[in-house]
Amino acid sequence: MYVLIVFLPFVAALIAGFFGRSIGDRGSQLVTCTAVIISALLSWLALYQIAFLHTTEVIELLTWIDSGDFDVSWTLRIDSLTAVMLVVVNTVSAVVHVYSIGYMSHDPNKPRFMSYLSLFTFAMLMLVTSDNFVQLYFGWEGVGLASYLLIGFWYKKPTANAAAIKAFVVNRVGDFGFALGIMGIYLVFDSVSFDDVFSAAPSQVGQTFEFLGYQVDILTTLCLLLFVGAMGKSAQLGLHTWLPDAMEGPTPVSALIHAATMVTAGVFMVARCSPIFEYSPDALMFVTVIGASTAFFAATVGLVQNDIKRVIAYSTCSQLGYMFFAIGVGAYPIAIFHLFTHAFFKALLFLGAGSVIHSVSDEQDMRNMGGLWKHIKITYAMMWIGSLALAGVPWFAGYFSKDAIIEAAFASGTDVGLYAFWMGIAAAVLTAFYSWRLLFMTFHGKPRASKEVMDHVHESSNVMLIPLYVLAVGAVFAGFAFYGPMVGDGYEAFWGEAIFLNPENHIMHNFHDVPGWVIAGPLIATALGILVAFNMYIRRTDIPVQLAKTHAALYQFLLNKWYFDELYDFIIVRPSKAIGRFLWTFGDGKVIDGLGPDGIAGRVLVLARRASQLQSGYVYHYAFAMLLGVAGFVSYFFFAGGH
Repeated sequence: MYVLIVFLPFVAALIAGFFGRSIGDRGSQLVTCTAVIISALLSWLALYQIAFLHTTEVIELLTWIDSGDFDVSWTLRIDSLTAVMLVVVNTVSAVVHVYSIGYMSHDPNKPRFMSYLSLFTFAMLMLVTSDNFVQLYFGWEGVGLASYLLIGFWYKKPTANAAAIKAFVVNRVGDFGFALGIMGIYLVFDSVSFDDVFSAAPSQVGQTFEFLGYQVDILTTLCLLLFVGAMGKSAQLGLHTWLPDAMEGPTPVSALIHAATMVTAGVFMVARCSPIFEYSPDALMFVTVIGASTAFFAATVGLVQNDIKRVIAYSTCSQLGYMFFAIGVGAYPIAIFHLFTHAFFKALLFLGAGSVIHSVSDEQDMRNMGGLWKHIKITYAMMWIGSLALAGVPWFAGYFSKDAIIEAAFASGTDVGLYAFWMGIAAAVLTAFYSWRLLFMTFHGKPRASKEVMDHVHESSNVMLIPLYVLAVGAVFAGFAFYGPMVGDGYEAFWGEAIFLNPENHIMHNFHDVPGWVIAGPLIATALGILVAFNMYIRRTDIPVQLAKTHAALYQFLLNKWYFDELYDFIIVRPSKAIGRFLWTFGDGKVIDGLGPDGIAGRVLVLARRASQLQSGYVYHYAFAMLLGVAGFVSYFFFAGGH
């Protein structure tokens, strides 16, 4: 069963990719959708067998690398953490596959698109079922490759190509750190197997190595290097710039990448490595600060975005920040619980946004929408459910998981924990505001689209709406249904040995005992954000314009995403291009080619041309040359002999 869960999407990707022309569009859609739906259903069965019946499956498929003492097997590790990820990945992927049948109905390259989706799913499944760091890295790079293909799917659009390259390059920065971390793990532990490394981690506590004259803690260094990889893949502050640009891909891609798969890979990886991170408090502090800062930063940028997909993209970035600062304070189960609930309501929001875009002739700017709720009532209802869950309104999914994260940050009792708590509260206000700003600008008020567009506004077909219904069920009930097993009294039995908590880590008990005002804080923050959005976009629609004019500098600062792109362009991109241009024109052109092939070959060619001019074809010319030669020879012999 577990082998089928992982490899069915891969087989479907191969069939659709290599035989798409033979089986046609419908055949490709049928093969890929069927395979992923079967994997999704089996994943739910696996969750029951593994997490609720408290078992672990380790299936060795083959010996992958055998070189000297280095031996790596291709093994599937199915424990509670993996089972949760299998459900998340395959469920969201299944609904995205089905949704794509309707959304991509006018695209001429359906088999290629469906093949890429299934390939992406397989790469993510390889990542979450890995039993060692090399196999993890294989899946890690696989989702990077598949995301490049999907973001740049419409390769004739220059913006799509640029976005795909940007995602690939920025992720390479993080992946370099991740690769160094894996190499360091092998150097320190002489193994890349999870079991070997995790069991030996306590022996390295307090151990250091010398670097540039300083004694550096080994475990902290390894954890930070691994986390750099997570920062790139999960779009944390500093390596987040690829995420909003990835919206250039088709909307189903946005849902798949930003809801359940690629961006959650970093959260999963750090949770998987909890037996290492638990012994490195300094690394966990760094994770907390980065996560909390990302949650707030992304929420501020989401306030002023006008592209409906970019608002949701920055929301994803912010929610990933919540997950990381939960990990930073040691609440790994709560982080994965939020990852689980977030997948449903964020995929619902992305696919709902796709339904809106589909209905208004591919328009994505919310300033050109408005008044749509009467025309697409089902999509409107789905977007409300997704927004209620995202904002953490009782009793939707986000209420259980996001509030638990904020409570855990407070319960940690540390300075960085309190920083994360207040950043989380601030982000909750902003989240509620931009979520209802999106709803009000898109669905309420006067229609701002042209009459021609409004005349063609229509509800999506059932093949696009049914996936929304499935995700809506998760957005409503996932938090309530899984709170007890995942983070309640039954969390230890549910997670088993999949997540390690240091005996000194009591966060999972302490977060239940926080003061009442801490519990009420996120709810008050959410209510405040909704009320402010209602006042600005329903009652007094003139306020946003006035605020933008009055605080123009701040508005431009947020609109331009804190100028991270411009800063990187100035510090990294332009100097890199200048160095490359110098090495190309001077180093390669003038030095290497000028003195090398072009120089030598050019001189030989000139000499050959001049020598060829001596061959005139006249006998008296040759006789004269011979005479000069004899005279020269005699002169040389005469003077040389004289000495």
